[in-house]
Parts: sequence; C-alpha cells; structure tokens
Amino acid sequence: MNTNNKRKIIIDCDPGHDDAIAILLAAANPRIELVGITTVAGNAEVEKTTVNALKVCEIAGIPHVPVSKGAGQPLVRVRETAPDIHGESGMDGPLLPEPTKSATSEHAVDYLIRTLMASEGDITLVPVGPLTNIAMAMRKEPAILGKIQEIVIMGGGTFGNKTPAAEFNIYVDAEAAKVVMESGVPITLMGLDLTHQAVATDEVKERIMAVGNRQARFIAELLDFFSGTYREVFGFEGAPIHDACCVAYCIDPTAFECKKLRVDVETKGEFSYGMTVIDLLGVTGREPNVNVALKLDRDKFWSMLVDTIQNYN
Repeated sequence: MNTNNKRKIIIDCDPGHDDAIAILLAAANPRIELVGITTVAGNAEVEKTTVNALKVCEIAGIPHVPVSKGAGQPLVRVRETAPDIHGESGMDGPLLPEPTKSATSEHAVDYLIRTLMASEGDITLVPVGPLTNIAMAMRKEPAILGKIQEIVIMGGGTFGNKTPAAEFNIYVDAEAAKVVMESGVPITLMGLDLTHQAVATDEVKERIMAVGNRQARFIAELLDFFSGTYREVFGFEGAPIHDACCVAYCIDPTAFECKKLRVDVETKGEFSYGMTVIDLLGVTGREPNVNVALKLDRDKFWSMLVDTIQNYN
C-alpha cells in the first residue's frame, strides 16, 4: 500500500498489556503509519511504562519509531497506578530482554508539539492511557489544536472500572481529560461500553497462537497474565483488549457503530469524580462533541488482529 494512503498516528500510552497489543497492531498493519510513541504514568510509573514501550518496539521490530517519555504525574492529583491489573512492572507475564534502543531526550509533550506543528494536519493522536501529555501539549501550544486530525481515546464509558462511575484512564487524571474533551478537536471515544465487547477468550487466544510467530507468542503470554487478573478482579472470562480498539478504529472505522453525543468529564463530584457523563438520550440539549463508539463487530476486530500479526516474519 502506498504510504500516502496510510493513516498517520502517534500512540500515547502507559504499557500495559493491551497497550502492547495496540502497538503491535499499529506497527504491522498496512493501513497505519506509526509516527511515534509517547509514554505517560498510568498502569505503572512513567519510567516503567517507557521501558515497556521500548521492549514492545523490540518485539515489533520498529527501531526507527521514536519513543519519548512524558508526564510522570497527573496535572493535579496524586499519581495512582494499577499493579492489581498489570503487575508491578506494568506488563507482567512475558520474560523479555532489556531493550537495545533508548527513549529520545525530548519530552513527550515537546515531541507532540514539534511533530504536530511540522505536519500537514494529517496526524491522529491515539491516547490509550491517562490524557496528561495531550492536555499539557494543548496548554503549552494551543496552535496544535488545528493540526490534529482526530483524537481516538481509550477511556470513559457509562460505567467505571476504577470506581462505579469512572474508568481508570479518565479517573487518574480527570482534569487532563476535561481539557482534551473541551478542546474542540474531533474526538472518538472508545469507552468500556465498547471495549468490554473485545474480550480475548480462550478461543481468540488459540487463533492468535496458531499464527506461530514470535509476536503471536508474546501476545499469548500477555493474555495469560492479563486474563488471569481480569478473572480474579472482575470475574471476566478473559481480558478486554481495550487499547487495541483505538488502533482498530483507525484501520477500519466500519468495525464500529458510533454516535455523536455530548460528553463532559466530572471533576468535582464526591462519588462521580472522573466520570464521563455521556448524554445518550440528548436530555441536556447541549451540542454533541464526541463520536462515541457503542458497538463492535467482533468478527472484523479479531480477524483484523490475527491477519495483522501474520504480517510479522
């Protein structure tokens, strides 16, 4: 496929098992040009998520894709991580060698600003962790707002997994999420309502394992650990591959049913802090501002993932 037909994306992430799968999906799919990777504190501290991102680049064979370390703390709140879901390293399970390449010396926020400002407005941001880096970049250089083609976010939903009301990525830096949601940039939101339709069951894992290459084995090892914590913590039959849904949307939006809705981020509630308040019925009368993904074509999604993994040698 001609490079000009590829969708250019920057993945902003906190690897994370599903983050790793999202990177692998982006790196080998012919419809995607992975421009860069930025890291943020979320599933683990930013030092750990950056090392994890570099390890995934090693597995994916993409030494040319820059990795820039970003924010280590939320804008306002005390940092929270998710060792109960992703382990102490942020990506427990697979045994991987230390990466051979290093992160760039440029902070993720500066990388985002520089890359977007030099672009033709054809880069999509794919933040699949807390939105700290994106919000900081918007505040530091508002001119990037007109340079972002779209932001495809993993976060939020009509229910929570960190609290009853709030999903983890939004909860740990709701102030940043509020900045991004109110930016006016085109946004598509992959919330829990959607990503919980992408559960990697044993049958799915067998399809991935059947590919037989190193990347498939790595994903299977990720799923072994990730599915175990989801069974233990939430009683799921497998792990939802949340973050890969965002990359899949960039590859083929027809795999998703979406609706433009009003979404606001709650930052003041005692029990609702971090909630994405989604006006499903239009009761507020406020103008819709987010393209919210509601339904996943599971067959398309899993076939896309398996087919892409086969592209690795």
